Amino acid sequence: MRLEFFFDCSSPWTYLAFHRIEDVAEQGGAELVYRPILVGGVFNAVNQSVYEQRARPDLRKLRHYAKDLADWARYCGIVIGSPPVFPVNSVKAMRGCLFAEEQGKLPAYARAVFEAYWGRLLDISQEDVMRDIVSSVGFDADAFFEHIGRQGTKDWLRANTEELIERGGFGSPTMFVNGDDMYFGNDRMPLVTAALAR
Repeated sequence: MRLEFFFDCSSPWTYLAFHRIEDVAEQGGAELVYRPILVGGVFNAVNQSVYEQRARPDLRKLRHYAKDLADWARYCGIVIGSPPVFPVNSVKAMRGCLFAEEQGKLPAYARAVFEAYWGRLLDISQEDVMRDIVSSVGFDADAFFEHIGRQGTKDWLRANTEELIERGGFGSPTMFVNGDDMYFGNDRMPLVTAALAR
């Protein structure tokens, strides 16, 4: 049993799903595979309506969105605020996931990024913020920034993003059970649990 988790730390709904995905995989006896992506690249390719919705939001939906997100955060026991920089350029953070993966610490690193952006409302596009995150996880900052600047790291993140698009994905988080059974969004986690149980 295999559970793939395609994600970008710039999404609050992804933070909610990330917070629960390890337990879902463990309970379902599945191998959990984290797949960092750039969700902006996905939107540009296949889901540009997101930008129109942001430019001309429906105020009723916007008010409910805030309540819904607060309800989910309370339910999951995590803090999700309103970062002053949104949407944020997450490219450094997401390339950093690939460095963290090579170091065997991807979940701890991604959790630190999520907490910095959604919990402490820090701008994760800024190098000084990323340096603090990197140090908190125990990484050498110089090695980290050297790695995320490599062409191979850039290509790896782009390949993950393009693979998600090719497999029918259109946002973050997207989960696949055993390769081709796709689920999108934090609210689909019970369906992922049910799929693993089958």
